[in-house]
Amino acid sequence: MLEKCEGIVIRTNDYGESNKIITLFTREWGKVGVMARGAKKPSSRLASITQLFTYGHFLVQRTSGLGSLQQGETIKTYRGIREDIFLTAYASYIVEITDKSTDDKKPNPFIFELLSQTLNYVDEGIDLDILMFIYEMKMLQVIGISPKLDGCSVCGSTEGQFAFSIREGGFLCHRCYHHDQYVMKVSQTTIKLLRLFYYFDLNRLGKIDVKQETKNELKSVITSYYEQYSGLSIKSKRFLNQIDQLKDMMPPQK
Repeated sequence: MLEKCEGIVIRTNDYGESNKIITLFTREWGKVGVMARGAKKPSSRLASITQLFTYGHFLVQRTSGLGSLQQGETIKTYRGIREDIFLTAYASYIVEITDKSTDDKKPNPFIFELLSQTLNYVDEGIDLDILMFIYEMKMLQVIGISPKLDGCSVCGSTEGQFAFSIREGGFLCHRCYHHDQYVMKVSQTTIKLLRLFYYFDLNRLGKIDVKQETKNELKSVITSYYEQYSGLSIKSKRFLNQIDQLKDMMPPQK
């Protein structure tokens, strides 16, 4: 049966001399894999639509197994991402964490909207670190490892100074720091941003101005939490870390 979907290419794999298997995250079906025959040939009508990050409409011959891509129509190519190594690194991480965090053929319009909006912002060059932190925080619920961010993980208090506890899985108030000798005593700005990033609507994202020190704390908390609870192995994260080191070596822009 031929069916049309709206989707984003989140993974590509070569298959044989001329074919590709691409993974789409679609609005209608969730994550699906499809065979794109001849897509590796430059002259193929499927060559451009099967590029990583491409957002488009796809006509698929669906089966119980791997579907077959018949044709596609590009909605957006995210040219900015393709032409910038930094944007490519962050976008690669975004699509890989989406791929690793979701099951096949389980529709989730929330993830689709989150993914497409995040890639739009990345393409525009909006603060890449903040976009990554927001995406990581919002994907925690999808993975099923939501931290406790609406009060203290131990006593439930919503008042006082807070820190983050990997062991307790969320915030700790100052009265409960003793429950975790490794509690992460980050700034209260970092605490507020962790909660904000988890709950707020990405479509309302405005001007961002976060100090590097706060970004470092956010990265430390989120990375540690993922390493402890997610079980995900994301190859693009290593590349992203290398890119971060390269950015640190570059002279500041005037």
